[in-house]
Amino acid sequence: MVDTMALLPPFIRTARTHLIHTRPAPVLSAGTADTAGPPDGEVLLDAPDDRLGRALVAAAQGEFGPAAALLAATRAHADWEMRDRYARRLAAFARSRDEWYENWRTAAPQDPDALLIGAQLAVEQAWPSPARAELLREVSPLITAAAQGDLRDPVPWRIALDHARGSNAGHTYFGELWEAAVRRAPHHYGCHVAALRYLASSWQGSHLACFDFAERAAQDAPADSLVQALPARATFSCLTGGRSREIPRVRLDAAADRAMALSARFPAADPWPAEVRNKLMYVLVRLERWTDAEEQLRLIGPYATSFPWDRFADDPLARFLEIRAEIRHEVRRRTAPAHPRSEHRGRARSGDH
Repeated sequence: MVDTMALLPPFIRTARTHLIHTRPAPVLSAGTADTAGPPDGEVLLDAPDDRLGRALVAAAQGEFGPAAALLAATRAHADWEMRDRYARRLAAFARSRDEWYENWRTAAPQDPDALLIGAQLAVEQAWPSPARAELLREVSPLITAAAQGDLRDPVPWRIALDHARGSNAGHTYFGELWEAAVRRAPHHYGCHVAALRYLASSWQGSHLACFDFAERAAQDAPADSLVQALPARATFSCLTGGRSREIPRVRLDAAADRAMALSARFPAADPWPAEVRNKLMYVLVRLERWTDAEEQLRLIGPYATSFPWDRFADDPLARFLEIRAEIRHEVRRRTAPAHPRSEHRGRARSGDH
């Protein structure tokens, strides 16, 4: 039998030495949200939590103070997952309205949080260009400055991993970045997604390699870590790439089951796991696990997210609502007297939803 680990780049083969084995915790109740879900008009797209919402409102008025305080708090508490999410959202806002960020950079040019936004913003601005690789080379000093701003912070290293993928970096260099990232936060979801995307790109869409990496990372992560959803992310890539037959159905279902267990650990209608749940709902629909998809719909509540729906439509909210209606229709159409909580009878379809 071929050793699949031997086929992977060094950064994947060595990653496990930094990961901590933990016993999975019991799955918690998901809450009692209305199964029917909110009306279409009450569904929100990419709704921020209260803290980010206040920072965005202030930024719209040209004020950077709340954003600076928000990111400083994530550093103080070493809340790296939330820090990564806030940095992405604030940088996305700065792409269209940057007065508040320019004010911040002028007032505190060495602020680690301002440096982080600057690095994320620069990568995002370069990414759509046909000259991306060349433009990204000019961004490297900004990422280095952000990494030096707080040596504990893994988020600049996640940015560096994205940067390496965009500039077509080789496995050796990427592996060095990966080692630095996981030393700081062994189970940081953003860094793992960046590595998964690099692997898919550098190995010309090798879904087996992606699955091997995602499954090993999830096995070594705590039960409440977002890394538990990484195999479902690999499943999403496999299904949307039209290559689902490369992976045995049992592995696709196992990835969905693992993500469902993670989703059930969070309260219903919670914006924090919303993107994981939206992605999982898509995966379950593609696997024709309709009652499981309906359960994720219940847990999502009013919180639709752009990903994954913006991959298939210019209006991601409209696409979410269309899929929601399809799920409800399919569940009603199936007249079996009892719907099991987890169903593995469907077959993955080759086309996109």
